[in-house]
Amino acid sequence: MVIEFDPASVRTSDESPAHVNPILWQQSLGLARQISARVFRDGGRAGDALVAVGLPGAADVTWDKAVELIAAELSRSRAPVRKAAA
Repeated sequence: MVIEFDPASVRTSDESPAHVNPILWQQSLGLARQISARVFRDGGRAGDALVAVGLPGAADVTWDKAVELIAAELSRSRAPVRKAAA
């Protein structure tokens, strides 16, 4: 899955995209940086960090873009899984 942002909906660097809760974005950004730092420390590349969270890796992605994509993936709203009543 490739996440693409509309340039009009993206703000600068640490500011959240217009469609994401700013608090959730900051938490996701912090976690994305932590994930990326661990991959970097272990000798991996930015594409490896994307693969670590289940995104398709790209050979030409920069660390900044990888952190942004990981944060976007982490901040996506997901519907909770509900089990049928017995």
